[in-house]
Amino acid sequence: MTYQSATISEDLSTLPRLPSWVTSARVETLEDVAFLSGAALSHLHLVLSRDDFPQTLLRERLALRAAEACVTHQARAERASELRDAVAFLQPGDSPGPAGEVYLLWRRAVERPVSVKALHRALSEVEAEQIAIWLDVGQGAPIARAASVLGAVLEDRPRDHATALVLADAALGQAFGWAHALPLVALGFKRGDLRKTGDEMRLACHRAVVAAAVEATREAADLARRVARLRDLAPKLRAKGAEGAVTLFLNQDAVAPAALTSLRSDRAARRFCDRLVELGAVRELTGRDTFRLYGV
Repeated sequence: MTYQSATISEDLSTLPRLPSWVTSARVETLEDVAFLSGAALSHLHLVLSRDDFPQTLLRERLALRAAEACVTHQARAERASELRDAVAFLQPGDSPGPAGEVYLLWRRAVERPVSVKALHRALSEVEAEQIAIWLDVGQGAPIARAASVLGAVLEDRPRDHATALVLADAALGQAFGWAHALPLVALGFKRGDLRKTGDEMRLACHRAVVAAAVEATREAADLARRVARLRDLAPKLRAKGAEGAVTLFLNQDAVAPAALTSLRSDRAARRFCDRLVELGAVRELTGRDTFRLYGV
């Protein structure tokens, strides 16, 4: 698929939103929904093509939401904050639990460029040859390809929703020529959609991508503003090791003060995080007095 080049303002704080005719349309036919999903993906493609955009941070943020969606499909009660805690405070040798494993799966799936080898590393229980077979099923337009891969995985592993959705989004990313997978199908898919096949599955994928692209674009705009704020403040931060700490915030969804090893001590790290909150550069994510996490 070929896209015409377009220009988006160089100012990260002014990333354009999707037009209202995409976000507010109510259509039912496969052809109409396919048109809307194509428009939504084209817009998102332009946003993702910017070299100065915090791509890693967006993937991390959407991976958490995709994991939450997959856990919901399993009828589990864990939500994003609990998944974040399960992984952020994981110690060597500890088990993150079934829900935490889903989040780790998604984090591994988006952290490396899409390839069979990288996906095998993320989906360690699935043979690389089988992953290659599933991905080869996907042919044609990007969302049709994602739907074919999703259906093929679910046919072989009907209860392994997370693996199916990871590979569907990997196929979508490959079709668009994106270096990394971006959770989109998983983000917008409903639990009941996983039982569909054929045209109904493709229709569900188109709808999921429209909803997810709207959410991803909104998240991208919010992250762009917050990242611009942090980058503006970075030269004014006098703490020793501040540069390394800022880099961590620009690449991770949630940061514990103990992870800021470039700073002199845990106490200095906590003060640094609290100072960034005061300046409006980061947020405290947990609402707790202890075992806090911070993120852009």
